[in-house]
Amino acid sequence: MYTHRLVFPASVLRGRGAIAHLGRMCGRLGQRALLVGGKRALAFAEPLVARQLEESALCYLGSEWYGGECSETQIRRLADLLARQGVEVLVAAGGGRALDTAKAAAAQCQVPVVTLPTVASTCAAVTPMAFRYHDDGQYRDMLALPEGPAAAVIDADILARTPLTGFAAGLGDTLAKWYEFRAISGDPTRQGLAAVVRTNSALCRSLIVTHGEAACHAVRAGQANAALEQVLDAVFLYAGLTSVMSNGGHTGAAHALYEGFTGCPLTRHVAHGLLVGYGNLCLLALEQRPDEELLAAIALARACAIPVQLTEIAPDLEPAQLQHILQRAVLSSDMANMPFSIDVGQLHEAIARVDSLAARDV
Repeated sequence: MYTHRLVFPASVLRGRGAIAHLGRMCGRLGQRALLVGGKRALAFAEPLVARQLEESALCYLGSEWYGGECSETQIRRLADLLARQGVEVLVAAGGGRALDTAKAAAAQCQVPVVTLPTVASTCAAVTPMAFRYHDDGQYRDMLALPEGPAAAVIDADILARTPLTGFAAGLGDTLAKWYEFRAISGDPTRQGLAAVVRTNSALCRSLIVTHGEAACHAVRAGQANAALEQVLDAVFLYAGLTSVMSNGGHTGAAHALYEGFTGCPLTRHVAHGLLVGYGNLCLLALEQRPDEELLAAIALARACAIPVQLTEIAPDLEPAQLQHILQRAVLSSDMANMPFSIDVGQLHEAIARVDSLAARDV
């Protein structure tokens, strides 16, 4: 008998100034705390984290860069460090890859993790999974973790200061929750968890349609507003619930294209959600959605700073490189989730249609 295990984060603190609760939250989990994150996140967040931990009388062990890739090499390195230093609680700061690396390393050592996203690029702060890559940045697989984060601290004031490209990536990845789940879920009248996932994913899109452009203005200004808080709920809470309740089985052609893009040196370091966001548009073309729907999706993507043409991702991409990307994409396990077979020729046609419509919608 198949058992569907749902692993939710133990606690989520959200809103402006949420970091003020970080020290007390960590103190409930352990006394020896280490901060792990990306370079930008560490430079920005370490003074805030250190002060919170010290005010709660925790032993702050310092900070460590996550290594640049969520690869098995970096996961093992961090796990060894956690064991050597006797870490009792791990604070993970940064974007998706940094958080995923920290979660995976902590899982090996059975150390609780408190996530502090400093860029709203994915829902990694709340999910019990890690997207793993090879050391060179090529996508490897999705690793299911035995536990979710012990807590996630979603501070709108911190996330208002994220780079716009990182925030746009979060919007692209969150929109995929709707586009991809609709494509692969079949009967829209299905009940149970599928109905909940569908409702959550539709809410993600609705909040971005309503508030996405204003939230981008807030990020450009570096100042949180109500629109940003609504969109952050979509990126972390509703998108995260979609991932949790579907056990990661909600992805399709948009993520498959992303995985293909990681096979090319010119595109593999473009943010996950920007590539997925572009992939959403190609997914609509693969589904033969009408021009009106595609044009609306392109306008939404453009308002949210998501690329809408291939040249915006890699202006110097050679035909042979694109062919390699698409060949990888059609072989992806995410592409296998689609309800119909897709070949390289269809992907070429989808890209051409999206680029043509995007050129018209200027």
